[in-house]
Amino acid sequence: MTQTLLESQVPGAPCRRGKVRDVYDIGARLVIVATDRISAFDWILPTGIPEKGRILTSMSRFWFDFLKTPNHVLSMDVADLPAAFQPFADVLRGRTMLVKKTTVTPIECVVRGYLAGSGWKEYRTSGAVCGIPLPPGLKECDRLPEPIFTPATKAESGHDENISFAEMANAVGQEHAEELSTLSRDIYAAAREYALQRGIILADTKFEFGRLPSGETILIDEVLTPDSSRYWPLDSYRPGSAPPSFDKQFVRDWLDGSGWDKNSPPPPLPDDVVQKTRAKYLEAHERIVGRPLPNS
Repeated sequence: MTQTLLESQVPGAPCRRGKVRDVYDIGARLVIVATDRISAFDWILPTGIPEKGRILTSMSRFWFDFLKTPNHVLSMDVADLPAAFQPFADVLRGRTMLVKKTTVTPIECVVRGYLAGSGWKEYRTSGAVCGIPLPPGLKECDRLPEPIFTPATKAESGHDENISFAEMANAVGQEHAEELSTLSRDIYAAAREYALQRGIILADTKFEFGRLPSGETILIDEVLTPDSSRYWPLDSYRPGSAPPSFDKQFVRDWLDGSGWDKNSPPPPLPDDVVQKTRAKYLEAHERIVGRPLPNS
């Protein structure tokens, strides 16, 4: 089994660590390293998923190339990283992006094509999602008449919080909010059509955007990975119940049954849960990208 990278280390390079990514600030650019960390219930778990960071990076590379949407990627070749990173090239290869630095829009741009997750919970109580009225009588995981844009606030830790479009417009400006809504729905539509051809439903996803000094809005962070998207196998989709998903459901299910109180540091994952989760991420990669994960 490939070694697991829980934390990258590049001496002398300022680093901010998120739930999964280590982000190094190198002046006008950033180096983003996707580690093998995995989070659940707002906790980073002590056990990682081998190759998860490489899987997420490879899928993002595929989608950035497929979509042709202006984005932040400058290079995914470790040879293009600054000299301080070169001694660690073997560790960073396949999981690292050299990217443009932007002014990040502090909104998660969520698009939902199906009624699942927090959207389903909200619909059951109000008949709407993020203030958007939906037809009565919908079942869990029903396909929506049209994809809906449901923004959320970005949280460094804890849950993102759903907000209305009006609240988003108040935060970032009406024109920029409309631009992000249109961009997000267009990207989702193109990705959903492609995924269906691969036998996968893209139920919902979230995007992040930033602005360059020129004012241009570009796609940033990862894109359309199992960490940022809800993917279902088409052949097991049945409205009225939640199908299995290509993500960390094995991890959530095990933690739910482990006796963990979710208020104290989480327990280590057993090896079978790690391997099943890794296999699910690898399957998502192969079905979307159309080939196995490249060797490191």
